[in-house]
Amino acid sequence: MKKLIVFVLCAFLAFSVFARGGSDAGGGKQILTVGATPVPHAELLELVKDDLAAEGIELRIVEFTDYVTPNLALDAGDLDANFFQHKPYLDSFNAERNLTLVSAFGVHVEPLGLYSSRIDSIDQLGNGASIAIPNDPTNEGRALLLLEAKGFITLSDAAGLEGTPNDVAQNSKNLRFRELEAAQLPRSLGDVDGAIINGNYALEAGLNPVTDALILEGAESPYVNVVTVRAGDETNPKILALKKALCSQKVKDYILANYNGGVVATF
Repeated sequence: MKKLIVFVLCAFLAFSVFARGGSDAGGGKQILTVGATPVPHAELLELVKDDLAAEGIELRIVEFTDYVTPNLALDAGDLDANFFQHKPYLDSFNAERNLTLVSAFGVHVEPLGLYSSRIDSIDQLGNGASIAIPNDPTNEGRALLLLEAKGFITLSDAAGLEGTPNDVAQNSKNLRFRELEAAQLPRSLGDVDGAIINGNYALEAGLNPVTDALILEGAESPYVNVVTVRAGDETNPKILALKKALCSQKVKDYILANYNGGVVATF
């Protein structure tokens, strides 16, 4: 997987250098390049392309399917912003990589849910069941907090937002945890009794969080998905124009009409 990420990053950097060479060319056109995961982030960006064009800004969307490369590309200057992550993940990534990326503004929450292809009800979850969870520190802790909130486990007082299976103090059903990269979780459903899947990956896999999730994070979640920029770019006019476009009634209406509760606007 690491080799794949390096390959994708190198290929993207080669593309971006070429793309940046043409930036702002041809009559002073403003170009805004944003990295995003496909659903719902890239879809929401596609929705506001014309709104930004009316402001003289050409929005270029670069799609990613992992949670590492978009931040590395942003830090390298090959993106103007990215849109795929929540603030706790960003804080964790910054600390791990010694970066100074910042949240420009929040847009929505994608409720985390437990899905299964083996059982139809959470009441059917048996003793010793295998549960796949995200392996990145923030989303792993978030998944465990969901299980704790629903009464399946109790975490130690020291676990905080980045708990791991080692922080499970009580486990009444003797759940067995399998830690996987977030993008792989939908594909793991045939191999485990359940998987706790991020909202965007659930939607990409054709899962409906409201009807398919056995348990679902509430809309009160603190894990708001944010548009991320390099420190100092929060007030860049192009970023402010993107905020105006994304935090609009048009986008809120689209979210309500298209994601069946799997995405919740926070503005």
